Amino acid sequence: MDQPKVERLLRLMMLLTSNRSNTVSDLSGRLGITERSVYRYIDTLREAGFVLKKDGSYFRIDKSSPYFKEISNLVHFTEEEAWVLKSAIESIDENNLIKQNLKKKLYTVYNYRILADTVSKGKNARNINALVEAMEEEKQVIIRGYSSANSKRVSDRLIEPFAFTTNYIQVWAFDTVSETNKLFKISRMNGVEVCETPWQSKARHATARIDVFRISSTESLPVKLTMSLRAASLLTEEYPLAEKYLQCINDNHWVFEAGVCSYDGVGRFVSGLLGEIFQIEPDEFKQHIISKLENNLINLKNNLKKDIS
Repeated sequence: MDQPKVERLLRLMMLLTSNRSNTVSDLSGRLGITERSVYRYIDTLREAGFVLKKDGSYFRIDKSSPYFKEISNLVHFTEEEAWVLKSAIESIDENNLIKQNLKKKLYTVYNYRILADTVSKGKNARNINALVEAMEEEKQVIIRGYSSANSKRVSDRLIEPFAFTTNYIQVWAFDTVSETNKLFKISRMNGVEVCETPWQSKARHATARIDVFRISSTESLPVKLTMSLRAASLLTEEYPLAEKYLQCINDNHWVFEAGVCSYDGVGRFVSGLLGEIFQIEPDEFKQHIISKLENNLINLKNNLKKDIS
């Protein structure tokens, strides 16, 4: 069973263990699936050993079912309570790793279509809702006016979205033009239009590794940095996942050693703190930093010449 189906099954269990009475029509609307699919999920629960009672047109999981107490304790939040909880989680600093884990667990059970407005406001919330709809219905979407950081261009993109990152800032999608899986930032989307065309490349959908600097690829490049306490503190503040790769040598010497997907992310961090970085390894990464600095210096000189002329 794939992840979206597992999530819908968990939400169905939540609804059937709540105090609210639900008809098949209610469940269909709240889960965003057909009534026929609701009956299939109910059959799946029965096959797993749950006793489902029907009172008129209302369904619920009977308390005599195996694991009922554990399940009801797991999913005891109402949607309103989940909304309040989600808002409280959002008030935590964005770089806090615990916040990301709490959000991931909450989204596993609760409908992120309902909670999208608490993830972000306005345009971003609308785009998230549209992407959720496309994932559930397995349809392609057109991203309108996407601003690419790589190509520096704004263009429309035809994609097949299939998974969000933990913090719902990016979405994994199959790019139909390049025929590769990529990460797209929600904030760079001017709009999202759900197409009638179903996914054409579902078998090719796959997430890639994301390093601590939030860069994704299938590569793993070794990096070792010796840095000051200040640099180590700034590193963990901006990139919380880096903490597990940091080792304290003494009061002002810290070593970061990990595999990265690209030199670009870690390179930007190092370039901004050159006076706080004592050693850079390997040589390939050191050369990457030098090349970037030389190019930036050339661009700066050219811009200054334009200003003078």
